[in-house]
Amino acid sequence: MVSPAQARPETFPNSLESHNDFASMELSEVVSNAILSAYNGGLLNVNLSSPPSGDGLGSSGAATSPILTSNDALLFHEKCGTLIKLSNNNKTAERRRPLDEFNNGVVMTNRPLRDNEMFEIRIDKLVDKWSGSIEIGVTTHNPNSLEYPATMTNLQSGTIMMSGCGILTNGKGTRREYCEFSLDELQEGDHIGLTRKSNSALHFFINGIDQGVATPLTPPVVYGVVDLYGMAVKVTIVHNNNHSDRLRRNNAILRALSPEGALRRAAPAAQAEPERLLFHPNCGQKAAITHEGRTALRPHATDDFNHGVVLSSRALRDGEVFQVRIDKMVDKWAGSIEIGVTTHNPAYLQLPSTMTNLRSGTWMMTGNGVMHNGTTILDEYGHNLDRLKAGDTVGVVRREDGTLHFFVNGMTQGPAAWNVPPGVYAVVDLYGQAAQATIVDDVEVPPVPEPLPEGNNQVSPSSPSSGAGGSDLRFHQLHGSNAVITNGGRTALRHNCRSEFNDAIVISNRALRDGELFEIVIQKMVDRWSGSIEAGVTAIRPEDLEFPNTMTDIDYDTWMLSGTAIMQDGNTMRNNYGCDLDALGTGARIGMMRTAKGDLHYFINGQDQGAACSGLPPGKEVYAVVDLYGQCVQVSITNATGPMDNSLATSNTATEKSFPLHSPVAGVAHRFHSTCGKNVTLEEDGTRAVRATGYAHGLVFSTKELKAEEVFEVKVEELDEKWAGSLRLGLTTLAPGEMGPGAGSGPGLPPSLPELRTKTTWMVSSCEVRRDGQLQRMNYGRNLERLGVGSRVGIRRGADDTMHILVDGEDMGPAATGIAKNVWAVLDLYGPVRSVSIVSSTRLEEPEGTQPPSPSSDTGSEGEEDDEGEDHGLGGQNQVGIMPAAFEFLENHGKNILLSNGNRTATRVASYNQGIVVISQPLVPQLLVQVRIDFLNRQWTSSLVLGVITCPPERLNFPASACALKRAAWLLRGRGVFHNGLKICEKFGPNLDTCPEGTILGLRLDSSGGLHLHVNGVDHGVAVPDVPQPCHALVDLYGQCEQVTIVSPEPGAASGKSAGTQGDMEKADMVDGIKESVCWGPQPAASPLKSCEYHALCSRFQELLLLPEDYFIPPPKRSLCYCESCRKLRGDETHRRRGEPPREYALPFGWCRFNLRVNPHLEAGTLTKKWHMAYHGSNVAAVRRVLDRGELGAGTASILSCRPLKGEPGVGFEEPGENCAPPREEQPPPVLLSPSLQYAGAETLASKVQFRDPKSQRTHQAQVAFQVCVRPGSYTPGPPSAALREPPDPHFSPAELEWVTKEKGATLLYALLVRVE
Repeated sequence: MVSPAQARPETFPNSLESHNDFASMELSEVVSNAILSAYNGGLLNVNLSSPPSGDGLGSSGAATSPILTSNDALLFHEKCGTLIKLSNNNKTAERRRPLDEFNNGVVMTNRPLRDNEMFEIRIDKLVDKWSGSIEIGVTTHNPNSLEYPATMTNLQSGTIMMSGCGILTNGKGTRREYCEFSLDELQEGDHIGLTRKSNSALHFFINGIDQGVATPLTPPVVYGVVDLYGMAVKVTIVHNNNHSDRLRRNNAILRALSPEGALRRAAPAAQAEPERLLFHPNCGQKAAITHEGRTALRPHATDDFNHGVVLSSRALRDGEVFQVRIDKMVDKWAGSIEIGVTTHNPAYLQLPSTMTNLRSGTWMMTGNGVMHNGTTILDEYGHNLDRLKAGDTVGVVRREDGTLHFFVNGMTQGPAAWNVPPGVYAVVDLYGQAAQATIVDDVEVPPVPEPLPEGNNQVSPSSPSSGAGGSDLRFHQLHGSNAVITNGGRTALRHNCRSEFNDAIVISNRALRDGELFEIVIQKMVDRWSGSIEAGVTAIRPEDLEFPNTMTDIDYDTWMLSGTAIMQDGNTMRNNYGCDLDALGTGARIGMMRTAKGDLHYFINGQDQGAACSGLPPGKEVYAVVDLYGQCVQVSITNATGPMDNSLATSNTATEKSFPLHSPVAGVAHRFHSTCGKNVTLEEDGTRAVRATGYAHGLVFSTKELKAEEVFEVKVEELDEKWAGSLRLGLTTLAPGEMGPGAGSGPGLPPSLPELRTKTTWMVSSCEVRRDGQLQRMNYGRNLERLGVGSRVGIRRGADDTMHILVDGEDMGPAATGIAKNVWAVLDLYGPVRSVSIVSSTRLEEPEGTQPPSPSSDTGSEGEEDDEGEDHGLGGQNQVGIMPAAFEFLENHGKNILLSNGNRTATRVASYNQGIVVISQPLVPQLLVQVRIDFLNRQWTSSLVLGVITCPPERLNFPASACALKRAAWLLRGRGVFHNGLKICEKFGPNLDTCPEGTILGLRLDSSGGLHLHVNGVDHGVAVPDVPQPCHALVDLYGQCEQVTIVSPEPGAASGKSAGTQGDMEKADMVDGIKESVCWGPQPAASPLKSCEYHALCSRFQELLLLPEDYFIPPPKRSLCYCESCRKLRGDETHRRRGEPPREYALPFGWCRFNLRVNPHLEAGTLTKKWHMAYHGSNVAAVRRVLDRGELGAGTASILSCRPLKGEPGVGFEEPGENCAPPREEQPPPVLLSPSLQYAGAETLASKVQFRDPKSQRTHQAQVAFQVCVRPGSYTPGPPSAALREPPDPHFSPAELEWVTKEKGATLLYALLVRVE
């Protein structure tokens, strides 16, 4: 390993010193001597597994201590933990039954450690099942007399252990963050070592890197100790005189040598290795290079924020992408990773503290700007690097034309610099929060397409920049001084947009034909200037135009739209045209067309705004012209550019890109409440509100409380431009009837929404979020001051207690959290907005069990248990419908797609991208849409992308890849989930890049709008919650995937039964085959009841049990809270009846229920309807074994070390302990049940345990129990047998309070219940 830059050692560590007797040398020692001879001048700075000892070396550098004999070598002591098996002459230790047990794996050295002696181990095997991993340290306890604990951190004396990245002394944490490495993150093959220095200091080493002083005072006599805990299964002691290990380290040294000559001299054969991009060993003072030059890190990132510059080992080739993945970040500093290129050779460069300090030959992307030689040249460029997280990737490429491009998560950010010389080296600055990065091969970042010459009218059909319609319209190579043309003439941007607001006029490369549409899309804006884009036509040829500051300065042959004004030759001809360009935002589309009659029409988002002016000279050529003025920074020509068809000019619905005018749920129109501001008049049966006078006193309310996920939406109908401000809207707990109108008696309504403070009110004004008038958040969503006539604004209260604002159907995301349950929509017709009309409708009451799950609905409540047995036991939330045969791909698709088989098969016929296809029909809740991968081309890397879009796809301009969709798109790519190009979830489901041919992938919306991923019929849970509807399924045939076909699901998939096939797998099978779903960790989707603090507390305790997630059904039906507030909110009854004949049981009030999967081979639906319901009190130690067996009974031995508060429970609900003899099969002990959890959950039957809440760090007491289905006739009712402190449930007869059964298979586990005090 290459250590961080330090003073160069005069000699190498003693583990590489040669013996005097050459005849006894091994090959590895010869290699060591060759290296020492070639580089005796100190060219290398290395830190091997055995650190050089300052005290143990003589003047010559040779070790003064004698070489250990084999009999004196460090081994593991024969006495060890109960689950440890020793082998390899006691050099290897392995924990048995690693999939069943996670502790009792302590091993110690056979003798005490000497001063400066290295005790080093190698991790040989890990299992991906448990949390936590290996722990290592020293102890004063003699292994011969020590009674080994379950885990070494339980020892309360004489023990120092490294656990995770901290140090524990006598079981208590003494250093929370000892080093940047965490033992829990190490992989197989990594090395861990420790040494006690002669000055009593204890040092730990990870892969040969000294982590510094762990503790300054270590007892003189200590034994090395290793705890094979959790994931760690097998380790081997690595001796300093182990020749194979020495050879491994020597090879690491050879690979670290400079390629400029040292490598050629020492190991000529290594030149055969291809010229792979690596980090150069010459790096910043606080940086280190590891993993054979592929990884760079700042080992002490919490102590220093700079001096982390690393460069590539060689110059980049033209078109070669240098890409790194951020592996680790710290939260201490501001700023983050910076990336770029430099002309400086790393072998001779004196590295600065940060690369932006260099004043020559350097281009760097920092934040979302670009700097050249320390000076900012682009202010608003691409994604902000300071917002990246661990796992994100950044890259850079220099193209043959000298342009420099940066990539973020595989997406190009556009040209950043021009005229960059060839032969530049890649640079990464691990600055601030960025602590570690690794080079990744260029597998998902294809070379940027070559641009066409400016003005070229011929477009190759295979060019990625060519539109679907094949139009040759581009931006001309002549333009304003601040404009830049990129992307083969299809994109224009304004240079230095933060300091310059004009001089950015661009013009089409040829004249427009009659009836030809020239359409652009706004891609980037800045919130700095007033005014925005201006667009129009001119009869002036580009070669004859002297580009002015702004196009409205031209006084001849020019027609422009500026704001709402139509201008000819610089003079205003008409005001209040049908659209306002200043009000448009990112993603808006603007089109221009001259008709054969000489009329000029504008199109906004595909909708014709009518004739703007007439009389354009019919015989004169006109060119489209765009002025990137003020706030507008970047635009691109869309694929809709080209000859206009009649449907585009006449139909508004074909290009509607937002929510439908009415709620997707059938119902009656919303109404405004009769209580309103004194200046408001309600019209059209309460669906229209008009502010008659003034600019204030315009409050209006919804007539009813908003239900969870209900959208209240209005359309702006009239504006009064003389006023400033914006429409305000929000949610309030004030019932409209509580305050009369201003003209009536009482205090009346305030003049504006920010002054409504009698009850809690959340509101959005402009782009600010306020609560009770107090500012909570700025820069939220789109600015409401830019609303125009026809704009639609909606508000939604989410099931997760969040408030969302929707503008023209696009969800702006959560504006506020912690919203109360009972809230009304409130709007303030303030300032320019004079009138609005309601375009949404209320939800009709649906049959029980069909409404989407929410805290305010019955979904998941006990009242639905008749149906839950079929649903939750089989792992599905709702019944899955069968896809109709009429499903097909839409004719509008990527340019490389060929449809066949009645548009049910899509084939990519060229390149690796431009392969997006969309299912023509929108997704219907509970309807499974599936496609089969027919053919993979291994020439490419990566594979298909799956997801949904909520904008109408009929005239969507598809980009080269789906990840470039920046609006209303939710995508599954690899194992990540992306929203509008940004990663929102990692490690979801299987890796789509590895799906083989024949794999069937499906998408399904559940009744609450959650998007599920199905793979070969298996439901992998909710990938995206709350997807707006209507939405269309999208498939991107990217990379390897070249053909897919729409298929109908198998009958089993249609019923959802295949989703539970994992339930009958062995644990080892699940760990090996679907280990991600079994491994302990947070759920991919949060519970809809996450706002309940008691539910959250119970969930955290359930997670501490480390139970495999495969035992539980996925969200949103994973759990249900029965605390006082949640049950009252649902209106749960105290008792229910179940079974044949019906028998009463009590609901588990005061507990939290975690629903369990049912073996799919059982007739789960029949069982849960015909069998009776009961409860079984248990203890924490028995939970896992009960779940493993799948039913209640004998032999529930403990796998956890949990100590009850009280004495051992009495007979009844207590399971046998670990040390109890197993019961005889012929006399199985009875299983005790009760229809009342008040009895089954008594402390004598369900023992309590203490635990510390990881969030609040407070200590609580917890109990567990099981809810089970019991076969009628298999049990005998009787009086209670356990002594109770409180009287039993009075609702049940004492003679039938306790049920006893001895029959095997008489119970079926239904749910795990948790109660926390």
